[in-house]
Parts: sequence; C-alpha cells; structure tokens
Amino acid sequence: MDAQEYAIEVTDLKIRYKCLNRISIRKSLFSMKKSEIDVFEAVKGVSFAVPRGEIMGIVGKNGSGKSTMLRAIAGIFSADEGTIDLHGHTVSLLSIGVGFQKKLTGRENIFLSGMLLGFSEQQILEKMDDIIEFSELGRFVDKPVRTYSSGMYSKLAFSITAILETEIMLIDEVLSVGDVRFKKKSYAKMKELITNEDRTVIIVSHSTETLEKLCDSILWLHEGKIKMQGSTAEVLPLYNDYMS
Repeated sequence: MDAQEYAIEVTDLKIRYKCLNRISIRKSLFSMKKSEIDVFEAVKGVSFAVPRGEIMGIVGKNGSGKSTMLRAIAGIFSADEGTIDLHGHTVSLLSIGVGFQKKLTGRENIFLSGMLLGFSEQQILEKMDDIIEFSELGRFVDKPVRTYSSGMYSKLAFSITAILETEIMLIDEVLSVGDVRFKKKSYAKMKELITNEDRTVIIVSHSTETLEKLCDSILWLHEGKIKMQGSTAEVLPLYNDYMS
C-alpha cells in the first residue's frame, strides 16, 4: 500500500517512565547517595500502520501499554525512541480524565479543547451551540468544570470530540458515557462518526463484543509488545481464549 494511503504509521515506538523509588525525607537529606530511579518501558519497540478509513481495535490486559500508546499518537506523551507519522491529519483523543482546566467554565473549556485540536476560533463558535445542545449541560456550561459531576464531565468531553470532527479519532474505553439515555445517544453518534469511510479510528476497549461489531482489524498488545495483529475475526477469538 502506498504510504499516502496510511493515516497513521508508528515505527519502533518506545515509551519509558522514570519511577523515583520512595525514600524518606530524613534519609534523602542525610544520604549522600542520589535517589535511585527505576525506568519502566511501557511500550517496547512497536510498529504498525493504519490505512485511511480503517477502524482498528487495540486489546490487551491492563498494563500492556494500550492507553500510553494512544496518548503518544495524540501528542500528549512524546516518544523516547521511534516515530509517529499522522501524515498531516487532525487527531482527537476521547478519554475521560484527559484535558479540562477545572477552574474554567464548560464553555471556556470547549474553546480551549477546540484550539488544542487545531480548530480556529470561528470554527469553534460555529459548532458551539451544537456541542452545548448535545452535552445537555444547559446553564451549567457557564459554571466551572470543578463543580461538575463525573457524568457531566463525561458528557462534555464526549460532545466536544463528537461535534468537532477530526480525521483521526482515538477512543480510550469511552464508547458510552452518562445515564442510560445518553449512553444510547452517544453510542449512536459514535457509530455514525466512526463509520465515515474517510475517518480513521483506533479504539481501546475491554469489550470484545463492541470491538467485534465495530472494528476492521485488531492489534493485540502484551507487556508493551505486539503479540498479534490481523483481522477482527482472526485475532479476537484467540485473544478471548487467552484471557479466559
């Protein structure tokens, strides 16, 4: 396949965390030794490419590097080694717990999130009413986000990503948020978004049933490395057998 037909190319990606060993203040003040630093490699030389318009699922047990890799593709984490090429496509990450300034209002956070995604002020203004309406926040959109319940926070995060459509969507365990009625609405909207043939999507989820319904291919990560990659029908049954 021609490189131009890929939306995402990841080559020999390595991401490490530095973990400072716990040491008492008394010891650190009186010890001449430097505090010991452990380095944990969360992603260990992963390479793959996603064709434009494909929906790829990522599976793996907890701690296998799935969310870390998604954040690197979104530009939140930087690679220690290797490259990530998005071929100039706009990218958004839908992951609860990423990204709002708690002191700002919901409306101000919509502006901030939109600008971080690369949209102009005018583009965000044009979509503002749609985002607020979809989120169902009403007057709370002008209250500080720190006053929101987790459900309200989730609804706002989902609505921004759903209405400010990017060419690449990264979805981390958030295919349904809020109450039962909003879950149905958000799932329907997400299905509409990701089945657009020009949009490339990566979904991280523990729900193999959801992945089976939505994904063209599956990448199976295990302890920071690729264990298997292939069609959904090929990979998921083997993954399910392994996990059971």
